[in-house]
Amino acid sequence: MTRYLRRRAQESGIDLDSALRPPPPEPTTCCGRGCNGCVWEGYYAAMHHWRNDACELLARHTGALLRTVPTDP
Repeated sequence: MTRYLRRRAQESGIDLDSALRPPPPEPTTCCGRGCNGCVWEGYYAAMHHWRNDACELLARHTGALLRTVPTDP
C-alpha cells in the first residue's frame, strides 16, 4: 500500500516523505496471543490515518479521487 501511494505521488511530482509524517513501522512486539489492544490494532489504525492523509494530498494535487487503493502492506 505505501509503495503504491509513494509511486502515485512520485508520478505526480509529490514527495510524500517531506509532505507527510512517515508511515508507521510494522510492530515487532506482538506476542501472538490475540490480546485486547494488540499492537497490530494500533498499527492498522495508524496506517489507516496515514493512507487517508496520503490519498487526500494526492487528490488535492492531482484533482483525482483515489477510490481503489491496494490494502496489502
